[in-house]
Amino acid sequence: MPDQAPEHERPDGVDDATVEAVGRLTEALETCERARGHLYDFHQLTGAADLELGDAVAQLRAAGHDGVADRLDRELVGRNVLPGQWTFQIVEAYDDSYWSVFRELERDARDQLIAGSRHLYEAEMKLARQSDERGTSEKRSAPDS
Repeated sequence: MPDQAPEHERPDGVDDATVEAVGRLTEALETCERARGHLYDFHQLTGAADLELGDAVAQLRAAGHDGVADRLDRELVGRNVLPGQWTFQIVEAYDDSYWSVFRELERDARDQLIAGSRHLYEAEMKLARQSDERGTSEKRSAPDS
């Protein structure tokens, strides 16, 4: 049976409910991280769309459609996606006012409740579910859930 790495050993006196609750908090942070990734996708895709729009405007002008090109250029090229903001500003605001706070508070909770261990719930699940080197199915019991 594989041994638990020292950084994933449960500190003395920590109960299953605490390990599970901190695991859920970390899972929430991971969801926030995924949302942040989608926000970066939004940022990059919107920027790419604006550059493509600029190319389309140039092609419309070259094709003799100045009126349509002028309107697109005036009303849409480089337009704020929210009042006064481009997507990079939305990303920065998210990072500064939500994501970084979430990360800090999750880390503080881990430090206070489980000696800073990361993914303790998952580490214990791995230990309980993983087979030994021979591939047998001798398993330890998982933390109560």
